[in-house]
Amino acid sequence: MENKVKEGKTTAIIAYLTMIGALIAITMNLEPKNAFARFHTRQAFGLHLIFLGSALFLSQWFNEYAWVGLYVFYIVLWFYGFIGALNNKKQSVPVLGPYFQKWFTFIQ
Repeated sequence: MENKVKEGKTTAIIAYLTMIGALIAITMNLEPKNAFARFHTRQAFGLHLIFLGSALFLSQWFNEYAWVGLYVFYIVLWFYGFIGALNNKKQSVPVLGPYFQKWFTFIQ
């Protein structure tokens, strides 16, 4: 099991590096499927998608406090997930993590 985690660690870390990184991680995990990489790719893809969707919404309804809240929310959850990937742990990001695993089942 430990060997499988080490094999998917690079893909898991790449997934947290912007939305493009998440898309690259999805393609990296297509052939040698790795459960650890899949878990973190779903987490990162969901975080990036929620952030981008919220940013699009807030761009129409400007409120500086909402922007600060969005960035704090995103950075805290991103950091939590990224540290989990670095430490070889499958820990869901708080609040949204379990939903990301259900919603993004197309990520294999």
